[in-house]
Amino acid sequence: MKILVTGGTGFIGSHLCRRLVNENNFVFCLDNNFTGDMNNIKDLLDKPNFKFIEHDIINSFYLSDEYINSDIEQIYHLACPASPKAYQYDSIKTLKTNFLGTLNILGLAKDKKARVLLTSTSEIYGNPNLHPQTEEYWGNVNPIGIRSCYDEGKRISETLMMEYNRNHNVDIRIARIFNTYGPCMNKDDGRVVSNFINQMLENKDITIYGDGSQTRSFCYVDDTVDGLIRLMNNNETKGPINIGNPNEITIKELVDILLSMINTNSKVTYLDLPSDDPEKRRPDITKANKYLNWFPIINLKDGLNYTIDYFENS
Repeated sequence: MKILVTGGTGFIGSHLCRRLVNENNFVFCLDNNFTGDMNNIKDLLDKPNFKFIEHDIINSFYLSDEYINSDIEQIYHLACPASPKAYQYDSIKTLKTNFLGTLNILGLAKDKKARVLLTSTSEIYGNPNLHPQTEEYWGNVNPIGIRSCYDEGKRISETLMMEYNRNHNVDIRIARIFNTYGPCMNKDDGRVVSNFINQMLENKDITIYGDGSQTRSFCYVDDTVDGLIRLMNNNETKGPINIGNPNEITIKELVDILLSMINTNSKVTYLDLPSDDPEKRRPDITKANKYLNWFPIINLKDGLNYTIDYFENS
């Protein structure tokens, strides 16, 4: 099968490309490397069934014959900065990536009659009034806050997906990804797992924002990738489908777990909580269980060990 992955040099995208290549698909990996990293896919570059294409998805794109294309069947659309530090760096570009980028990919999917999967986000639920979050929940999002470029960007991406399905019969899937972690994370992206691990490895202060009582649910990247592939290949539902680990812990509990795993002289410091930072986050994965037969299988300590090992050796 010929498959296009946008955002393929990023954290989740690179793991997805590797899995698809290893399953003997021909994978076109498209990225402008705004937050992606070629080191994430260096082991794939000499594979005969892998092709990297440097391109900014904001600009129109046609997968032409020069890329040996005649029958692209699936498109995984992951292209977008995903950490607050990255998507707030150029908020207008983030909005363009979500709107124009998704529009361009849907045009390609329509032309090629390809199935397209959007990686949306749990952030579309905002600071939720419903807990855990189900796919039917419309969210509690600040449309003009500092996170809205991403939150509302993903919401309009979902709208575009649905309208292309309704108006042009494009075959779509929508995954709402919750916090994911693992090897190939950018150590400087500002996310809690990479932040805490690297602060401890470097004996720097461990920075907790707020009092640490806010909760998150952490899903190891291999589980997330498995969920995406199952969603893409299922014929029972278009989505949206939550992909995440329902085991909820506080940020302070995450720090305590990591402190038990890493020998460090780091001390915990507390900083002000950023604006619009969600207080709670936990997915209801009933639909993923039902339609995809998907459950996260990698426990938190094992996943953190793999991630610590990656940062220690990178």
